[in-house]
Amino acid sequence: MKVIIAEDQGMLRGALSALLDLENDIEVIGQAENGEQALALILSLSPDICLLDIEMPLLSGLDVAEQLFSRKHPCKVVILTTFSRSGYFQRAMRAGASGFLLKDSPIDELGAALRKVMEGGKAVSPELAVSLWEAGNPLSEREQEVLRYASEGLSAREIAAHVHLTAGTVRNYLSEAIRKLDAKNRIDAISIATHKGWLS
Repeated sequence: MKVIIAEDQGMLRGALSALLDLENDIEVIGQAENGEQALALILSLSPDICLLDIEMPLLSGLDVAEQLFSRKHPCKVVILTTFSRSGYFQRAMRAGASGFLLKDSPIDELGAALRKVMEGGKAVSPELAVSLWEAGNPLSEREQEVLRYASEGLSAREIAAHVHLTAGTVRNYLSEAIRKLDAKNRIDAISIATHKGWLS
């Protein structure tokens, strides 16, 4: 399988590449130090799988995954992260990612995960699976209430009248909900919370 690695830390990127190249069935055909470079490489080289770090300059790994998803690009996406935030995981899954792995996983685990993804499966680090499973609803009752009204198409001013707060305070609750869910905007936050059953 042909793989591209996108990771802004040069030493880690080089080590990953060298270790994966030792595998008989894996060939690293490109390395990128930021998201824009990763996207350009993927579009020009058409790898089977791209390994994307989340926190990268210019475009994050999640931004790249979303762009590939919107273009219906066949390259399979595996997110490599040091973060077990459920918001990141949800966003990665919505962007069609096939894997969500911790950077400190043993290299044989990474190789096995890539093979599983190549065969059409999904791969999630066991430690991540446990922490994400245990992650409950991060929203306060007030944030859920405000989001519920927002899902009905009400403006901040209209929501404020319902919950007896100022429009500014309502906007603060909405911003906090968006941050907690790692959403891009209010609509994205409503979508995530609804999908998780947190607005019922």
